[in-house]
Amino acid sequence: MIDELVQKLKEANQPKSEFVHLMDSFNDPYLVLIACILSLRTNDRTTYPATLRMLALAKTPQDMAKTDVNDLAKAIYPVGFYENKAKQIIELSRQITEDLGGKVPDEIEDLCKFKGVGRKTANLVLARGFNKPAICVDVHVHRIFNRLGYVSTKTPEETEFALRKKLPKKYWIDINTLIVTHGQNVCKPIKPHCEICPINEYCAKKI
Repeated sequence: MIDELVQKLKEANQPKSEFVHLMDSFNDPYLVLIACILSLRTNDRTTYPATLRMLALAKTPQDMAKTDVNDLAKAIYPVGFYENKAKQIIELSRQITEDLGGKVPDEIEDLCKFKGVGRKTANLVLARGFNKPAICVDVHVHRIFNRLGYVSTKTPEETEFALRKKLPKKYWIDINTLIVTHGQNVCKPIKPHCEICPINEYCAKKI
């Protein structure tokens, strides 16, 4: 089932949001990390321009650590909790610069030591920043895999560990982009567009 499902999602070639395109273009773990922090509890339409404004100020942990927190907060407004995120990004950048030799950790346990960084963000950094097999489970991945009946879990973290056991590793890196794009275009939380869904035949409709 899963091979056919992934293939149909790829063939559907659904339009990605500008922010997803931007994240897919990053090959720098640091950029993936700070962009992901911005995206938390904020929609892609707001996060995308805010990320561009942030990167106009600084693109390295060394430069970001020296950025004025008020300037950063102003640049990323109106993302959710923008003042806290500005402080978090600058402090995280300082830690990377001063304590870690300028390098972002490449292990999930070490990434999760940063304030405000959870497993979703850490997994995305590993997958997109380091090209290491990791499953980033956000609300779309959690919702859709449960709706399909592929897993039966109550939280995104439970979904991650269930997928680690069941989903072939060859799909781990790309599955987030595929499912997020599908969730934004078709398999929405309320009133999913089942009539145009390319993987409707595999769905157990488990809302």
